[in-house]
Amino acid sequence: MNGAGMQDLVRRLYPLCRSITGEGLRRTLQIIDESIPLRITQVPTGTKVLDWTIPREWNIRDAYIKDAAGDRVVDFQDSNLHVVGYSAPVEATMSLEELRGHLHTLPDQPDLVPYRTSYYAETWGFCLSQNTLDGLGDGPYEVRIDSTLADGHLTYGEHVIPGSSAEEVLISCHVCHPSLANDNLAGVAVAVALARRLSAPRYTYRFVFAPGTIGAIAWLALNRARTDRIRHGVTLACAGDPGDITYKRSRRGDAEVDQVFAHVLKGTPHTLLDFSPYGYDERQYCSPGFDLAVGSLTRTPYGSYPEYHTSADNPDFVRPEAMEHTLETLWSAVQVLEGNRRYQNLSPYGEPQLGARGLYGSLGGRSDTKQAQMAMLWVLNLSDGTHSLLDIAERSNLPFQALADAAHSLQSAGLVKEWMG
Repeated sequence: MNGAGMQDLVRRLYPLCRSITGEGLRRTLQIIDESIPLRITQVPTGTKVLDWTIPREWNIRDAYIKDAAGDRVVDFQDSNLHVVGYSAPVEATMSLEELRGHLHTLPDQPDLVPYRTSYYAETWGFCLSQNTLDGLGDGPYEVRIDSTLADGHLTYGEHVIPGSSAEEVLISCHVCHPSLANDNLAGVAVAVALARRLSAPRYTYRFVFAPGTIGAIAWLALNRARTDRIRHGVTLACAGDPGDITYKRSRRGDAEVDQVFAHVLKGTPHTLLDFSPYGYDERQYCSPGFDLAVGSLTRTPYGSYPEYHTSADNPDFVRPEAMEHTLETLWSAVQVLEGNRRYQNLSPYGEPQLGARGLYGSLGGRSDTKQAQMAMLWVLNLSDGTHSLLDIAERSNLPFQALADAAHSLQSAGLVKEWMG
């Protein structure tokens, strides 16, 4: 899936009214399932998940504010951002003064509609541009939100690509936001593209598409016994804006996945952030009881671009080339994770004679002969069971793939073996 294909998926998902529960969420997972098969889990309302409880399911069919002439001055059918997420049903006639406490705008961005939710405190409200609000008269207004809050389910989906090892790499995306393209449909599209590219990996790759916070907590609660299989992981969000790549380290700070992203981002414009217990679902995976090695990959981080959580975060804001760049960055990290191993030099006393084993001759005519030779020497010198190929890449300033190729050649010649200690 290329950038255009990822943007097509973003455009298809964009109109759906997603939330932490409900039909919009389930329809989103159904569409993802058309590209990569998902195993769907439904968690009933009232289920205790760690310190949380699955809330009632929210669904909405229509909502509006009508003026005295019967015109919809605020219309859910125009944008699902116009209704505060999880709004309770309401049907009333109100003056503008009575209505104001239920209206949300962005005075500093008067053309835009904000995104607001109220998952756990029952209320209702509308979001509109400040310009629209400024143009409203005193009323009266017909106010209607045709929604339901009832026992139902929280739904999440998983796609698993088995590897030769049962150890897992976790790729997690939240799928609870309504019409917001960068946060987080671009991340969903990149995850789908990565899943379609992976084939016969070393690790088992687990893709989790779940509503933010409560969805990740539910997944952790239901999979508590298997979390020790997760060796590396990343949350994906804000993957399509024009900003540079940002990687936020895991709680551990020096986990292998943190080292891998620092390595693959060298030489490109990027930002590395230390862990903080605020952000996306990495804070759930990195909670101290689990302490999983899960970082966060974004472009411009949440809250740091003016379109964030507004109607300006639309499909035209995300760029195909930006999603492709995010995908290729993630793919480079995956390639390093897949190839990173420790080796043991089987001829550690003095430098072994590489020419006698045909190793120098096999490099003849290559444009990177000198680099390949140096890669072999570095792998031989540091293959003592304590240095991984990534460690060697960092110390030698040689490309990781050159060192992985060198290790393969040396192993074929019987000079090193994979360290199993």
